[in-house]
Amino acid sequence: MKRNNQTCWFAAHTRCGAELRIREWLGRLGTEHFLPTELRSRTRGHSSYEKPLIPGLIFVRATKTQACALANEQGVPVRYLIDPATRSLLVVPDKQLDDFRRVLDLSTTEGGLMDRPLTLGDRVRVTKGVLRGVEGHVLELRGQTYVVVELLGCWFARASVPRAWLERVGRSADATN
Repeated sequence: MKRNNQTCWFAAHTRCGAELRIREWLGRLGTEHFLPTELRSRTRGHSSYEKPLIPGLIFVRATKTQACALANEQGVPVRYLIDPATRSLLVVPDKQLDDFRRVLDLSTTEGGLMDRPLTLGDRVRVTKGVLRGVEGHVLELRGQTYVVVELLGCWFARASVPRAWLERVGRSADATN
């Protein structure tokens, strides 16, 4: 069980459309955060804009006490997701969020956020390249091999990885994520 003074990642829900404003607010407060976004081009003109990949969700890194103070004392309009098993704030494991971020960063042309669950295969670890150490599930689609990383069982990111760069990991790794 996490204590109130341990820094960890919490998933926070906010009003859809307010994610970028909340990100700026957290930045001004000096709070570490992660908002998965993608850069999109406008159809008219040559400008671009950021679009959140997961509507209404931002990740906050803080102690439980600090996270609660953001919403209750600082007035940041977020509600934290609750873990039904512990009835406490849902904690996102560091490795899980790091793997998710790394796959999203790499996947601008060969994958990205997938908004529906897939039939996942063997649990694998990437052994080479910029994704070395990332753990996920292998997926083969139209002759391409992908590593798929899930976040809280709700969101999935994928990146193309050569099959030779994957090694199977034991089922015990599932329990650590």
